[in-house]
Amino acid sequence: MQWKHVDISAFGGPENIKVITEDTLPQPASGQVRVKVLTAGTGFTDTVIRQGQYVDVKDKPPFTLGYDWFGLIDAVGSGVTQFKVGDPVADMSVIGGYTQYLCVDAERVIPCPEGLNPASAVCMILSYTTAYQMLTRECSLKSGDSILVHAAGGAVGTALLELGREMGLKVYGTASKGKHCLVKHYGAIPIDYHNEDFVERIAQETGGKGVQAVFDTIGGKYWSRSYRCVAKGGKLVGFGALQVTTGEEKIPSLLFGFLKLLALWPMLPDGKSSGFYNIQTRRGKKPEEFKEDVATLMQWLKQERLKPAVAAIRPLTDAADVHRQIDKGEIAGKVILDCQQTD
Repeated sequence: MQWKHVDISAFGGPENIKVITEDTLPQPASGQVRVKVLTAGTGFTDTVIRQGQYVDVKDKPPFTLGYDWFGLIDAVGSGVTQFKVGDPVADMSVIGGYTQYLCVDAERVIPCPEGLNPASAVCMILSYTTAYQMLTRECSLKSGDSILVHAAGGAVGTALLELGREMGLKVYGTASKGKHCLVKHYGAIPIDYHNEDFVERIAQETGGKGVQAVFDTIGGKYWSRSYRCVAKGGKLVGFGALQVTTGEEKIPSLLFGFLKLLALWPMLPDGKSSGFYNIQTRRGKKPEEFKEDVATLMQWLKQERLKPAVAAIRPLTDAADVHRQIDKGEIAGKVILDCQQTD
């Protein structure tokens, strides 16, 4: 039986993304399951991996892209008793998700409720779990608190907006003008970072007090400005370095940003705190917590409490074109790959 997966032949641009056709299905080893992958998420992190800038990926090309996926158990290896064929499962694989079939250790995958929309379900893994853990594990927030979300029109950004609304928070979100309708859709207050100084706007909106949390995926220079928006008792959470990968900021500037974020600012007697969040690092240290949080989000999705911003559902073989759109910042929300559709 033929099947396809999407690899990179070398680190670099989308032109290095190749569709590979295999003639025989992989067979699960002892303790493994084979998954028929229904959907794979796409996002900025995938492009960082494609460029060879993601520190948690040690593999060298060629390898299959794909940070997260959702699918159905297709076969079980010997010794696997907790799953049966047809069970819905998901995982944050970091690489390997852009595929029609994969084999993975049964202990790693996360069982999911029956009847989920595959496109919405895959959003729960990277995007929503990142947002949920930053809001609930990294910060102490209560209903009525205010937060600032950078890149609010993106996959994690919109997850922060929706979950923030669920928690009763007042949410501000920086985004380009074209994404303001999406920001408003989730009940947040948009800030046009091209034409407004978000530091001044937050000061105006809060009477100079600041917000209880800022979630900043932009990078070192932005972190300094974001820190100014944090209220006493609040926290700045960095969780990415977008401007380094786009070339707008250099590595020395980012490293100085990390120095301030992790060492200098925590020493200041100003009542504020700061830190950096990485979902993969946290999962490695607290795997059961990760499974618990994903399970919570999947149940909320089943209950129709969550409606992620799916910008489009594209065939698996469109992966290169999707990466070009991500590189240009054209996507509001998250594009999902339908792994069983290849044309």
